[in-house]
Amino acid sequence: MSLRIPASHILNASAFARAWNAATAELLSRRTGSHWTGELSSSALSTATAIASLRLIDKRLGATDHVARIAAGEAWLARTQLPDGSWGDTAESPGNLSTTLLCWSVLAALAEARGLPSAVVDRAAAWIGTRAGGTDRTTLAAALARIYGRDKTFSVPILVHTALCGRLGDPDDPATWRVIPQLPFELAALPQASFRLVDLQVVSYALPALIAIGQVRHARAPAWPPLRTLRDLAVAPTLRTLRAIQPAGGGYLEATPLTSFVTMSLAGMDLAEHPVAVEGVAFLVASQRADGAWPIDTNLATWCTTLSVGALAAGGRLADHLDRRDRAAVRDWLLGQQWNRVHPYTGAAPGGWAWTDLPGGVPDADDTSGGLLALAALEAAEDRPLPDSIRGAARGAFGWLFDLANRDGGTPTFCRGWGRLPFDTSCPDITAHVLRAAEAWTAIDAVGKSPRATRALTAARRYLAATQRADGAWWPLWFGNQAHPEQANPAYGTAKVVRATLDRRGAEWLLAAQGPDGGIPSSPGIDATIEETAVAVEALAEVAEHAADREFAGRALLAVGRGLEWLIEHTDGGKVFPAAPIGLYFAKLWYDEALYPLAFTVTAFERAARLLGNTASRHSS
Repeated sequence: MSLRIPASHILNASAFARAWNAATAELLSRRTGSHWTGELSSSALSTATAIASLRLIDKRLGATDHVARIAAGEAWLARTQLPDGSWGDTAESPGNLSTTLLCWSVLAALAEARGLPSAVVDRAAAWIGTRAGGTDRTTLAAALARIYGRDKTFSVPILVHTALCGRLGDPDDPATWRVIPQLPFELAALPQASFRLVDLQVVSYALPALIAIGQVRHARAPAWPPLRTLRDLAVAPTLRTLRAIQPAGGGYLEATPLTSFVTMSLAGMDLAEHPVAVEGVAFLVASQRADGAWPIDTNLATWCTTLSVGALAAGGRLADHLDRRDRAAVRDWLLGQQWNRVHPYTGAAPGGWAWTDLPGGVPDADDTSGGLLALAALEAAEDRPLPDSIRGAARGAFGWLFDLANRDGGTPTFCRGWGRLPFDTSCPDITAHVLRAAEAWTAIDAVGKSPRATRALTAARRYLAATQRADGAWWPLWFGNQAHPEQANPAYGTAKVVRATLDRRGAEWLLAAQGPDGGIPSSPGIDATIEETAVAVEALAEVAEHAADREFAGRALLAVGRGLEWLIEHTDGGKVFPAAPIGLYFAKLWYDEALYPLAFTVTAFERAARLLGNTASRHSS
């Protein structure tokens, strides 16, 4: 790779070139065939729910089919317990009450069945008692209610798991269950189009949990008539719905916790042999890792692939990294992931992309924007007229995105206007992603220039202006920082919006956030991550190249140089990429993805190299 550095004081040119080459080679090496799969972190929460589900299935069937798998998961949890007795969502996460409750419950049930004491269980109980104020059912229910508030998406499943493991009292005693809020599973019998008009109490993607967990609570502690009669009548049709929306692989959303909650709930009401439970068990068995643990989700293959294509294309030289045959293979794979029918789960129209290539994925706005950006980058590398098939895929995807937009002009994740809970509302980083996709396609095809597109994008910009915080930052939805005072990640959110809009106040926030060492954290006093610094460098490189104010552009350029030096140091010259748990799954479950720091760093390196080359040209003219 050739690199023209405008001034030696911006960064060490030779060190940058070596790191750039090394990181790019590493990213290319992680491609498997026609795409990138990535690797999600193992999860204590997922492992606890999985072994609890398998344990209950075996117990209900009088079987021992899963004893070895349960033992492997139990051993993994014992090895990964933190010194204070708690568990976090990842190995790099601090302990939290939700995950620790889940782990404690199933490990205590297993120890109780053996009739043997367990130091692991005792340490966990002591931590929970200190954190929640006790381990009795009333105290635990109140503690979870304080954490999750109105959103029942995760608090009720945790309590059901805890009850089925015998930690809230005798599971056969209705009093044990009355501390658990009753989810209105009967509402799932209504037409899907009406969901936005009723109070589901869970977010859109948690419909399987609404049905199964609502049903086990009803079976164990039913309400008084006539509500009991109404719910009795709703059991059979909502079970049919549960079966109808189960994907071919058995795993709802490819998510171990969600599938486990559904499976254990069916076992808890003596439906261990129901087809949904049988398929759920098959998914859990297939998802366990060699070390005994489970990840939070099977994979993010589509997301990882679009990130990787975007990274390799960020410098305008995708053809240098992927030859024509490889580009065609990646393009065909991406086109194969686009949904071409109504989704049976959310009712999403054709045209979107999910995060995974597996059947449990659900189309969402972030991955649909990512798919559009990747296709635009792949087409920009070709010397040919745009094929009708690609144009049709893009038009379908943009139509899908524009239909999804909320009344506020912003873009939600899954469903337009489904609910008021956080993961169903508009969010800045996804909205900015839509803007970037439209910008990329404007250079290729008229799809981004239609009157409808113009209206939608104008509304999106208004939404972003309205949601900018007083300090100039934006907070994202699906990414956070565990060390941030409010577990937010303004570095990621602001970088994504600045990358799409070149907003001056947002860019100033990024410049002010940069630490003396060059890293860009999400809050003063906490450590920067590779992921955060890389996305901020990418955004500031865009500002440095395009800002009309030369002084402002110059400050952005210097910040890019300092950020690059930080990335070179913290990746050992582009060779080592430790992942930070900045990813947020539903209900604030943390995860890390091995590909994130690598793909984000390559994006920053490629984008900065283009900037520095252009800057050199201007300086020499």
